Amino acid sequence: MPLVSSKYQPPKKIFRNPDVSTLYAALLRKVNGVMQTTERLELPDGDFMDLDWSYATQKTNTCVIILHGLEGHAHRPYVLGAAKIFNENSIDCCAVNYRSCSGEPNRVFSNYHSGRTEDVRAVVNHVLNKGNYDKIIINGFSLGGNLTLKFAGEKTDLPKEVKLAIAVSTPVDLEGCMHQLHRPRNFVYATDFLLTLKKKLKDKQEQFPDLISDHDIKKVKSLKAFDDFYTSKANGFLDALDYYRKSSSRQFIPEIEIPTLLINAKNDSFLSETCYPREEAEKMSNLYFEIPDYGGHVGFVDSDQIYYNEKRAIAFVKDHLA
Repeated sequence: MPLVSSKYQPPKKIFRNPDVSTLYAALLRKVNGVMQTTERLELPDGDFMDLDWSYATQKTNTCVIILHGLEGHAHRPYVLGAAKIFNENSIDCCAVNYRSCSGEPNRVFSNYHSGRTEDVRAVVNHVLNKGNYDKIIINGFSLGGNLTLKFAGEKTDLPKEVKLAIAVSTPVDLEGCMHQLHRPRNFVYATDFLLTLKKKLKDKQEQFPDLISDHDIKKVKSLKAFDDFYTSKANGFLDALDYYRKSSSRQFIPEIEIPTLLINAKNDSFLSETCYPREEAEKMSNLYFEIPDYGGHVGFVDSDQIYYNEKRAIAFVKDHLA
């Protein structure tokens, strides 16, 4: 499948600026009309994730599972915007809060990470066990997009009910993304991520004082340092680079068999050139890779308060899901 030609043009010239579109979408966008109910999913290792459900007005056999980005949650505008348009198109929505992302520390020492697809599988199985759905769509954003593509490409007993995958602003090469975030132009973003991650590290210290010291926390001065000290060690990786190599979804993309839509803006400052799998898209019949000129990171501002990626997601579903 050749690369998909993008028709996206921001409604105002100011949104051609990647930082304006990224920050506006994250901080100023308001999404109303989504009624969510929370369900706690208990996990086999004694931990939990909270799921925020919203429903179509009529009974449906289709459910979308939405996966948020790094340090996000199910109430972020981009999650609510996606949930709203799916609900309005007769699709129920299960918006996932990863471990520790629903406002309460998780119970075990490890946490969510970019490659933890066993948690995605747990949610898929839980949705299927409800017995209401025979069609499942997975829609991931940023880190959640990496989880989406990795899960679809692992093909480890992928349930036949999982019909489509949609990934938006996705760092398919985690090491490349890490280098991008450490560039001076991304200082504000990287600092914000690091502050929230270190706060959670302090929560972990309170839970597991024998495993984390004040000295350890002080040494974490970058996102890579956080992954070297905590993410990798807590999840069985050798170090941050080992974690990035094994968890990056680009290596799994050629194995994906279900129709998959990937939208990465050309001006997304978070993404390295290695996060644009053009060669794979050209060889695969089921990977639809779109590279709009604009959109920043999850900032595809469009008219009518409906973002471009949301319109494309619904069009993709209608085209590929009978």
